[in-house]
Amino acid sequence: MTSTTSPSAGTTGGKVILLTPRGFCAGVVRAIDVVKIALQLYPAPIYVRKEIVHNRHVVEELRALGAVFVEELDEVPAGARAIFSAHGVSPEVRRQATDRSLNVIDATCPLVTKVHLEALRFAKQGYTILLIGHRDHDEVIGTMGEAPHSTIVVSDEAEAETVAVPDPERVCYLTQTTLSLDEAAGIIAKLKNRFPKIQGPPAQDICYATENRQQAVKAVSADCQLLLVVGSANSSNSRRMVEVALNMGTPAYLVDDYKGLDPAWFIGVETVVVTAGASAPEHLVQDLIANLRTQGYTELEEREVKQEDVRFSLPGELQQAQRLTQIAL
Repeated sequence: MTSTTSPSAGTTGGKVILLTPRGFCAGVVRAIDVVKIALQLYPAPIYVRKEIVHNRHVVEELRALGAVFVEELDEVPAGARAIFSAHGVSPEVRRQATDRSLNVIDATCPLVTKVHLEALRFAKQGYTILLIGHRDHDEVIGTMGEAPHSTIVVSDEAEAETVAVPDPERVCYLTQTTLSLDEAAGIIAKLKNRFPKIQGPPAQDICYATENRQQAVKAVSADCQLLLVVGSANSSNSRRMVEVALNMGTPAYLVDDYKGLDPAWFIGVETVVVTAGASAPEHLVQDLIANLRTQGYTELEEREVKQEDVRFSLPGELQQAQRLTQIAL
């Protein structure tokens, strides 16, 4: 049972280890910037298909600024301006946008686009694509749409053991970018055992931010009694961080913000590790730490496991619009 009241540490002088890297990845920063800049450059309304990133607080903030979030493009008036989320869309969605004469700004993460291009390349070469991921996730739905008749989703090792392909000599695998590294490795090992000639991407599809955040959790698991991951329940990479900790024997929980803390989690706990998924804003992390401080966790150690310096440029249409606006001024 969760509570909006603060936790009780049951001790004084408790410690918080704050992990780095945490929070926003380059793709999320880019996607949020796309919406904010579009709201500044273009007349309202600006529509966004699906959640721009999987975080409730981010979506609510952008909605307050004027963004109109819709599930599908048939909710967008013909000729309006629409933004595709960071998770990517299928060619069918792009066709729908063209049919409705929408002015589209594509905020798809470049690392997701990489997987789409790999799917297209393998499909053109006649391969069956085994897409490792969660079949109900927006990213997997979009990637599968690139070659729906050639793609089979494999979600776990059991499915890897039973999946059937037309030609075992021409089969490849791709992965969702936000998977658990260990889970993906297990599935890939099963597939390689069954299909010795299986091909994979030139470089792994799991993104740098997902990998770094999971590795950071592993690096501190021995030093903590409790791990808190700030992130929304529909955030795949955030949920995978919790799973990584649990698999290493560390109690771990996913919370949207400090209001999701349960006092029972903290009984007898002296050291808490705090981190955040790739779509969670930093102010939520700081609010949570401030809440813990009032409950006796007064010592704060910031532990950097790996540096990140990845940046993605804005979509070309936004860059051009910004230049034109500057010229007009």
